[in-house]
Amino acid sequence: MTTTLITGANKGLGFETARQLIAAGHTVYIGSRDPERGRRAAEQLGARLVVIDITDDASVAAAAKTVEADGGLDVLVNNAGVEERAEDNGIIGAADVTADLMRSTFETNVFGTVRVTHAFLPLLQRSAAPVIVNLSSGLASLTRVTTADTPTYVYPGVAYPASKAAVNMVTVQYAKAFPNMRINAVEPGFTKTDLNGNTGIQTVEQGAEIIVRMASLTPDGPTGTYTDAEGPLPW
Repeated sequence: MTTTLITGANKGLGFETARQLIAAGHTVYIGSRDPERGRRAAEQLGARLVVIDITDDASVAAAAKTVEADGGLDVLVNNAGVEERAEDNGIIGAADVTADLMRSTFETNVFGTVRVTHAFLPLLQRSAAPVIVNLSSGLASLTRVTTADTPTYVYPGVAYPASKAAVNMVTVQYAKAFPNMRINAVEPGFTKTDLNGNTGIQTVEQGAEIIVRMASLTPDGPTGTYTDAEGPLPW
């Protein structure tokens, strides 16, 4: 039985990823910062709940102890993330981005990913087929962001794409450091979720497909990659 933890899984892509992985036979932990929302999601899906705030060391450490006591972990999906937006839900561009906003975004998207990964590495190393999936974005691609006349090129935000570019680098470095694990970054596509004010153009079912695929890798699968549903993306 494959045991999987998905952070930020009480709604959106995390919730749908959990649903699909449970259907595929995984035992899934719903990682949720809010205990009540997490409980409801876990009950709805037939999953286990672990309360985890990925920005808090003590919370992450406690979550790791809980999962360890229950038997361990095979797959970690670092799904929880934020995209800071203005009060009118507009994207905050270069003229208005501040160091504090950058710090807040990185605290969740980058430092949170590292915090959780570090805490659960000992459990994953005991697995026969350990997998880590890091949620990235097409906006993390320097190639795409600098290619004129594309949707990625015209995106004006700074904090979110910078944080996801950092996630890509973290992914590559971890993959090299732990060759026995399958560690990859995925772009789920512009999915309609609360993250983007529900402005996305595809469903969570569509967005979760690549996450589920990469969470289901066998030990001979790829590692250190950056992909979407269609295949590898340019760095």
